[in-house]
Amino acid sequence: MTDLPPIIRQAPPEGTRRLLLTISYDGTNYAGWQLQENAVAVQQRVEEALEKLIHTPVRVTGASRTDAGVHALGQRFHFDTFSRIPADKYAFALNTCLPPDIRILAGREVPGDFHARFDAQGKRYTYRIHHAPHASALYRNITAHVPYRLDIARMQQALPDLLGTHDFAAFQAAGGTAKTTVRTLTEARLLQQGELLTLTVCGNAFLYNMVRIIAGSLLEIGMGRIPEDAFRTALATGDRLALGMTAPACGLELTRVYYADEP
Repeated sequence: MTDLPPIIRQAPPEGTRRLLLTISYDGTNYAGWQLQENAVAVQQRVEEALEKLIHTPVRVTGASRTDAGVHALGQRFHFDTFSRIPADKYAFALNTCLPPDIRILAGREVPGDFHARFDAQGKRYTYRIHHAPHASALYRNITAHVPYRLDIARMQQALPDLLGTHDFAAFQAAGGTAKTTVRTLTEARLLQQGELLTLTVCGNAFLYNMVRIIAGSLLEIGMGRIPEDAFRTALATGDRLALGMTAPACGLELTRVYYADEP
């Protein structure tokens, strides 16, 4: 595939259109969303499919840089093109060129100054836990298996401490490059359906590994390894050591990216 320079926020070249596509993928076999030098990323497969379809190199810009093994139900990306293919037809066309673990779900044309990452108003993440004595042969790639006893009520009682606007510095893994660690969470809830525990977190933005740190800490609260008020302590002190482990990537899904012009 042809090497291209990184895209910065700017209007598309004259005569091109800017398109926004919604993509779903199973991240098990990929080194994350973003292009990698020595591994296959989802972005690479998308750009290869686009080049095959419109016969010219394309650089796409994603709304979120999901890590290796992380999945997406509603990742978004934009790109510029001279192609006249209608935006809503890209799903049908690209899905014939993509591997079965990557699927385009929808597409629409957006203004030339739109940016998939910088214009995102919020994101919703889902973390799934298989709480059972034995791991599942069927769901092993989309859930984190936890065979230990969990106090679900204790876990649920801890979550409201995360809501609102806080400095989430303690919830960022090493290597994070965010200019500010202040974030606003509007939803944090845990539901139990049989052996499946589903953590849903929604906010204006997230730090590097933030949701996985929340999920891992919640599990340790449920196991009694850290106090029920660990989230409150970490927010007050900024101390990463007040929290628990970073949960495995396989349980995490980027569920939706929100924009101001969408319902």
